[in-house]
Amino acid sequence: MAGSQHARWIPSGPDTDDPERLAIREAMAFGKALYDRRTDLGLSTAELAERLSVTEDEVACMEEGGTQPTLDLLRRLAGALEADVRLTSGHELGSLLFEAHVA
Repeated sequence: MAGSQHARWIPSGPDTDDPERLAIREAMAFGKALYDRRTDLGLSTAELAERLSVTEDEVACMEEGGTQPTLDLLRRLAGALEADVRLTSGHELGSLLFEAHVA
């Protein structure tokens, strides 16, 4: 069609300030960090749930990015995972880590 104009959709870059996108990325970073540390320790979701006094479904929800962690939850997880919590600037995967305690 001559003379027609098309709008072009350009996706937002990773540094977007959209609060909803930031919250999703932070929850995913948290879930990945939790999963990585749990599996490094060789713990099942049931074993971690027992250490935290939560259900296995709650652990699964955290690992899938369905939980925004509170400071209290991060402290409890750090104890259960024998780790320190490390936060860095940014909202990407790797911006939150559970690092094993230094021996």
